Amino acid sequence: MFIPTTPQEVKHLGWNALDVILITGDTYIDSPFTGVAVIGKLLMRHGYRVGIIAQPTMDSNADISRLGEPTLFWGITSGAVDSMVSNYTALKKWRKSDDYTPGGINDRRPDRAGIAYTNLVRRYFKQTAPIVLGGIEASLRRICHYDYWSNTIRRSILFDAKADYLVYGMGEEAIIALAQYLKEKTNSPIQISEIRGICYISNSPPAHYTSLAPYPEVSTKTSEGRNAFKKSFLTFYENCDPLTAKGLVQQQDSRYLVQNPPSFPPDTLAMDKIAALDFERDVHPFYKKRGKVKALDTIQFSIATHRGCYGECNFCAIAVHEGRTVSWRSEASILEEVRHFTKHPDFKGIITDVGGPTANMYGFECHKKLEKGACSNKRCLYPAVCKQLHPDHTAHRMLLEKIKSINGIRKAFVTSGIRPDLILADTKSGSRYMEQIVGHHVSGQMKLAPEHTEPLILNLMGKPGTDALMAFKKVFDTISKKVGKKQFLTYYFIAAHPGCTANEMKKVAAFAGQHLHLKPEQVQIFTPTPSTLSTLMYYTEEGFNTENSIFVEKDMRQKERQKKILTASPIRPATAKKEKNPHNSKDRRSAKKYGATLPCRGKKRKRRGKRRE
Repeated sequence: MFIPTTPQEVKHLGWNALDVILITGDTYIDSPFTGVAVIGKLLMRHGYRVGIIAQPTMDSNADISRLGEPTLFWGITSGAVDSMVSNYTALKKWRKSDDYTPGGINDRRPDRAGIAYTNLVRRYFKQTAPIVLGGIEASLRRICHYDYWSNTIRRSILFDAKADYLVYGMGEEAIIALAQYLKEKTNSPIQISEIRGICYISNSPPAHYTSLAPYPEVSTKTSEGRNAFKKSFLTFYENCDPLTAKGLVQQQDSRYLVQNPPSFPPDTLAMDKIAALDFERDVHPFYKKRGKVKALDTIQFSIATHRGCYGECNFCAIAVHEGRTVSWRSEASILEEVRHFTKHPDFKGIITDVGGPTANMYGFECHKKLEKGACSNKRCLYPAVCKQLHPDHTAHRMLLEKIKSINGIRKAFVTSGIRPDLILADTKSGSRYMEQIVGHHVSGQMKLAPEHTEPLILNLMGKPGTDALMAFKKVFDTISKKVGKKQFLTYYFIAAHPGCTANEMKKVAAFAGQHLHLKPEQVQIFTPTPSTLSTLMYYTEEGFNTENSIFVEKDMRQKERQKKILTASPIRPATAKKEKNPHNSKDRRSAKKYGATLPCRGKKRKRRGKRRE
């Protein structure tokens, strides 16, 4: 069933009031890929009465008052993406389209949605129930952070929004614990300081928590302020692993932001229970009638096999949101979900993706990390695959085999990211896995994300060199030819990353032409998003682990130029200027405008029949 979004649905369920009302910047898609749907279904399974208001209008109370007032709390999220990233390009231009809005027009999501929706609630409901922020926007803005769109250091979104609590990371356990705490109030068996994965406001700093530099100190635009921000952010980043993290506290005004340690990653049983929450895998009818939602095409019949990513790329927010530890669902749970697909009236036999943040991380993790937490002095995949990891793609390979054998399944594609270095480091089953992926699970093209080719920039990105990329391409081409399929690799690159100049992009273009035999089309300009190491480098113009200065391109025209170096068509030399074609209709109109004459296109055709009088 859908979570109710209209008064009629609430009444049909026999409810006279709601315990929780969730507000989201996306339309309401009832899917395991939609955070607000997962949280709502989970709360309902624990006995809470939940409603959803999606993309409420901001100029009246027509939407925000539709379901009344909750007795327990309001839950607010910007949606699947930070609202500023949703609304603006890397060049700070307004995005005209929105895949999560019916009709595809970007006209429903306000800037800084977490703040805007909190203000909307408080405008029409005075002295209301507590307001809880969640989702990726809140998660990545939970401490003082650099905001690219205002070019300032902003306070925690919890303070700017004037909300009561903030749930960060994968919030299932935290939201259930917080709901119990708010329900029991003074009789609660747990204290707010005991709930992992939340932030709250305190009048005094709790004992034994690690202090970050206060907002007035980190927000000043001086070298001292940037240094304080850098030190503060690195302390925050080092305390994101649940097994080793300490609680953090940061003064914002006269009060303090308190961040409890992160929630532990869910185990397989917990992930299986979340996947079994009976999602409709469709847009709620109330919103569906407003137009097509493009995002549904991607997620409706995709399978999330795991969470987390130990790739830890410096420009990626997964490390501080989902975490660096990979957790996966059981094979039985995934196969049951596939069988459920075959009963859906819209299913055509095609599974669009079987994967996660990085598809081939399913089923194996570093045992040392699981026992003691992520290493503080080295990474799992950079500069090379750690020997402690022992990659083994057997579980994913066998899972794909079993999915393929289920009646009603025509194709099961793997379209989420693949790490070539992991496959090449797998001496046990890497070759067989590669043959299976390339032979049966590529939808015409496979996406890879080398991001760059130059060692200096790859080092600043935390990405490996090009050796694994070229070795992977060679094997991919060989297998594709062997199975008789015209399949291609597509490559994602980033322009204007900290450290990158136009000269580096010219080298990328030369590498792509010489070794990849193409001109890349999937090129994005680096967007400094909150709480990533690359954004720290963008703001401080220093390496994150050194005090050495690095070049950072901040001129919008030069950023665009870097992208065009990789994507623009070759410029014709001046001597090859195209002459006007006298038979071209555009040239003929131009000539006529200025009183010139051009030769006729050819002999006039004889008229057939008599001319009408």
